[in-house]
Amino acid sequence: MGQQQGEGYYSKATTGAKDVIDGAPPLILDALDRMAPEDDGSVFTMSDMGCADGGTSIGMVARVLGEVRRRCPSRPIQIVYTDLPRNDFGQVFRNVYRLSDLKGYADEIPDLYVFASAASFHSPILPPGALNLGFSSTATHYISAVPARIPNHVHMVRAEGAVREAFVEQGRKDWESILLNRARELALGGRLCLFNFGIDEKGRYLGHSGGVSMFDTYDAHWAALRDEGTITEEEYLDTNFPQHFRTVAEFTAPLLDESGPVHAAGLRLEHVETRVVGCPYARDFAGHGDAAKFARDYIPTLRSWSEATFAKGLSPDRPEDERAAIIDRFYDAYETQVRELPEGHGMDYVHCYLVIRKA
Repeated sequence: MGQQQGEGYYSKATTGAKDVIDGAPPLILDALDRMAPEDDGSVFTMSDMGCADGGTSIGMVARVLGEVRRRCPSRPIQIVYTDLPRNDFGQVFRNVYRLSDLKGYADEIPDLYVFASAASFHSPILPPGALNLGFSSTATHYISAVPARIPNHVHMVRAEGAVREAFVEQGRKDWESILLNRARELALGGRLCLFNFGIDEKGRYLGHSGGVSMFDTYDAHWAALRDEGTITEEEYLDTNFPQHFRTVAEFTAPLLDESGPVHAAGLRLEHVETRVVGCPYARDFAGHGDAAKFARDYIPTLRSWSEATFAKGLSPDRPEDERAAIIDRFYDAYETQVRELPEGHGMDYVHCYLVIRKA
């Protein structure tokens, strides 16, 4: 999820997100194997929640639904792509139906029906008991509301004291709500495969895994614009990523609490692990050694999902072209830094992988 710019921009600019999903089919296929779906002629429903333009998951979905078709030749299959109303759902269908440069799958799977929903995963998406296999990757770290301004940073990973606690509490409530909504939608024996940004056992998180910290770099360049008077203190304070990166304990707590509402709704933890998937642009740079190319390739992936947050922080009283110029200057400064001092930059993906069943 994040700002969409059309024409498959998101998928083209977020190779790392695709790498995360491309490495996960064994977990999903193992979950499908445990489900042991019967070939009973009923509709089999899969969802991709927080799908963006559908491009990063297209290979995985094709593989999983192909396996469903092999196991259950008599069952109609429906795939429901979900994201916010501003999402480019047109590009989703272009990708799935081979009307883009991606390898779609719609013509490869007989009796397949493709749908889209503009409902947030913070709310109900499907009718009760309708979902057999729910999937979401790199999406549920978005919270339903920013609970407090962060006075010293743009992201909650560096928030302190009561502000940090407010984000943790908002993340807890939203995670419980997400799980309860999915529990309502899941059929008995259904599975959720949720691969979420988080903080792993070593304290690593997105873009913060041993090199130059990405969110700290964001903050440094945004604060520099404040300090020189390009943006105001109010605009700096209004720039907060609407995200909460949960720890493994925070992810699993509602599933393991036998007295809590999520457990009562039937959800059970089947599998949990953390993985770090390396930044593809940093990996490429290690091979070609061209710092200018690395900077040109790397910054668009940062911009594809973060630009909306910085744009929202700017006052709506500013003319549109002025806001656009400030945003361009911000990312240009980041690109210059990477070009001049490339070592250590990269956006490694740190995820918590969860497989959950409906008992």
